[in-house]
Amino acid sequence: MGRSALSAFRAHDSFRHGRMLAAVDLQLGGNGQPTDAALYYTKLSIGNPSNDYHVQVDTGSDILWVNCAGCDKCPTKSDLKIALKQYDLKASSTGKAVTCDQDFCSAMFNGPYSDCKMGDLCDYAVTYGDGSRTEGYFVRDYIKLDEVTGNLQTSSMNGSIAFGCSSKQSGELGSSSEAVDGILGFGQANTSVLSQLASSGKVKKIFSHCLDGVNGGGIFAIGQLVQPKVNSTPLVPNEAHYNVNMKAVEVGGDSLDLPTDLFGTGSQRGTIIDSGTTLAYLPDEIYEPLMEKVMARHPNLKTQIVEQQFKCFDYTGNVDNGFPVVIFHFEDSLSLTVYPREYLFKISDNEWCIGWQNSGMQTKDGKEITLLGDIVLSNKLVVYDLENQTIGWTAYNCSSSIKVKDEKSRNSYTVSAHDISSASIRISGNIISFILLVAFLLNLIK
Repeated sequence: MGRSALSAFRAHDSFRHGRMLAAVDLQLGGNGQPTDAALYYTKLSIGNPSNDYHVQVDTGSDILWVNCAGCDKCPTKSDLKIALKQYDLKASSTGKAVTCDQDFCSAMFNGPYSDCKMGDLCDYAVTYGDGSRTEGYFVRDYIKLDEVTGNLQTSSMNGSIAFGCSSKQSGELGSSSEAVDGILGFGQANTSVLSQLASSGKVKKIFSHCLDGVNGGGIFAIGQLVQPKVNSTPLVPNEAHYNVNMKAVEVGGDSLDLPTDLFGTGSQRGTIIDSGTTLAYLPDEIYEPLMEKVMARHPNLKTQIVEQQFKCFDYTGNVDNGFPVVIFHFEDSLSLTVYPREYLFKISDNEWCIGWQNSGMQTKDGKEITLLGDIVLSNKLVVYDLENQTIGWTAYNCSSSIKVKDEKSRNSYTVSAHDISSASIRISGNIISFILLVAFLLNLIK
């Protein structure tokens, strides 16, 4: 990976921050930007006759949407070596438009919407922080899934899901060469695929992901985790994103001297866990003392700023021996350990850049957030338990496997890691295993 790829990091995460901080026409909890290489995605088969669609798996948005036939300014090609396909409602014998009087539409607006009349199409629109926009209407159709009938054994089944049909896009959305067909949202709202499957009694609202930052690929599964065991921390209630309460930050065995009121609760101070963001963003009150301790062992090390954002330096030694471990501490004694090899990334033979970013300098309005993205979540099994409103993680070999429980049979099944060439979707009664197609830039840094 060279310096040119750094601009992709910045552009990708800029979209994510815009999603979180900008005004939207319809409060969806935001849709991730699917056109940068810093993403992971899977393949869905939709409609009758069915067609395959490659969609980004995003824990920060609340609906499934795909580009639709006749879409204005939707992407038509991708450098990810996937064939893009636009969904055609008229071509599917099982597809139906969602109208304003249907329950799904009411759920989108958390109640009746006065501008949406009975019989009209249930529309949606999202405007991102840079002015990019996607808009369309909701439809309902069958999604083909592979039902797990045993360890690594599957058979085909269908499930009816309401999803967005994107008919128009503007701005930078969809213009990247690393485009996919849409977004598969795994947020907490009732409109997410996870919530729809749970309300129909197919699954529990529990899912896990393990992003392999060494080999690429990984595991994404819905269902109660049986093995390994994972400790957890409470989610901040009533938040659009997965927010948790941070208590302290430790660098090289020393706790940072931070203001006592820094770690308040709620969206203003809660820490966002977001698999769709590449880097890690910290408020100035954490970023400055953390960076000072990270660089303390090398007072004479010269750093340079690359792409107006990244602090980089030349270093020939082993970074794990030369730089400190960073540990974030959360409520209920859950900690997140980040090794130097995880927060530092190489852009040339001896040139390294630092993944920690000052969040106040990354947003247009200067609003500071604490957000931990893939750079610290990779090589960890992360479990989102919406049934009990907790999130947890543990260091893990994401090239291995996990076990999840089938609530119908009470059996446990093994879900193994896959790479880009073998992605699939599996369901076992109450278990869905989304085997990731990971294409985020961190997998290119080895």
